[in-house]
Amino acid sequence: MTQQGVRWTADQVLALAPDAASRKAGSKLGAAGPWSEAGSSDEGTMWGLCKGSGSKPYQTVIDIADAAGPAYKCSCPSRKFPCKHALGLLLLWAGEDGAVPPGQAPGWAEEWLAGRRKRTEEKRAAGASGSPSAADPEAARRRAERRAERITAGTAELEQRLTDLLRTGLASAEQSGYALWEETAARMVDAQAPGLAARARELGAIPASGPGWPVRLLEECALLHLLDQAWLRRERLPDDLAATVRSRIGLPGSADGPPLRDRWLVLAQYDTADAKLTTRRIWLYGTESGRTSLLLSYGAAGRAPELALPVGLALEAEMSAFPGAGQLRAALGEQFAPPSPTTARPQGVTTARAAARYGEALRHDPWLDAVPVTLDRVIPTPDGDSWQLADADADLALPLTPTARSRPGLWRLVALSGGAPVKVFGELGHRGFTPLTAWPEGTGEPVSLC
Repeated sequence: MTQQGVRWTADQVLALAPDAASRKAGSKLGAAGPWSEAGSSDEGTMWGLCKGSGSKPYQTVIDIADAAGPAYKCSCPSRKFPCKHALGLLLLWAGEDGAVPPGQAPGWAEEWLAGRRKRTEEKRAAGASGSPSAADPEAARRRAERRAERITAGTAELEQRLTDLLRTGLASAEQSGYALWEETAARMVDAQAPGLAARARELGAIPASGPGWPVRLLEECALLHLLDQAWLRRERLPDDLAATVRSRIGLPGSADGPPLRDRWLVLAQYDTADAKLTTRRIWLYGTESGRTSLLLSYGAAGRAPELALPVGLALEAEMSAFPGAGQLRAALGEQFAPPSPTTARPQGVTTARAAARYGEALRHDPWLDAVPVTLDRVIPTPDGDSWQLADADADLALPLTPTARSRPGLWRLVALSGGAPVKVFGELGHRGFTPLTAWPEGTGEPVSLC
């Protein structure tokens, strides 16, 4: 089937929006009024002129045939990716009312599309030929040794900080404030251990996190101590666990697992951001292998990463796993077809099996915050001031995390259920379950809860 014959839903389009403001603005441009000279091709490209506040309309062109996700180009000054005009054009195309008819791309659109095709071919050629000169392995070994020495020195310093905290008492953490741990984090950055730096910053935030913070602080200190000791004894660990420790410390790794070709269903996509970086997480489910994989992509602060895969689509591609015990992160390899709609759904489990799965995962990675789980036949149910997902076929339930309870997605889930069982994909950890996507019983499109 050609891309012209494959239509996305409005929810799949809006899932690409970098934020709520873009989603709202893009929705307003999803009608024919502001558009002129809109068109599309069987190859999965579309273009159009959108009237703005100036005298010249904005030129917008989109390529959804790219197997790694849609690509966009717009002459507007927005730094958001995709901008509201790209979202509006996609919504106009998804409406199936003939507002984006088949046609020949104008010169300005064809120029950008031709440039993309050329760059894609150049990347493929470069990948096939390999690097022109291999790096000096001896120099790489020496760099790795120097970094390991710095990390070891950093872990020794961090162990001393933890010892001092426990000796003086946890109450001292509230008195010293955030500055002490920010300084510790900066020292871990100097030691080239960004994973330790991130965990040190988290310690600084715990005393201000509300009732019960001493217990949470002690838990995180114990996990950080365990990570320090695992690094210092890494040579004695099994290979998979040693790889997990290196990853948690913050050492870069590469996806060296054998490529797994499958038709991958996009389960969820969401962004988290800090002052320096936007991180996008995309969960995928192999419809033939049953494997769940995580793609990570990054963008500068305030900008969404380029890789975008709308929930509910599927793409045929290869995935290569990163090393580590129970590691779910993978790298997207060769793609054989662009993302397209599918009726496939992930296999689900009971709430009891989901909890057991998290426990099993902790054996391989004690620092794991959560595992991806699809729950079958659960009902969102109020639980005092909180909410839980109750198993429709057993007297068991999983509490929702505070994050989930604060999101508008909770009310979309409640509305979708209406008191009836639903299938829900999300992340299960020690603080509860965070729903990300839901499907109604029987047939129906997935609903993003992010």
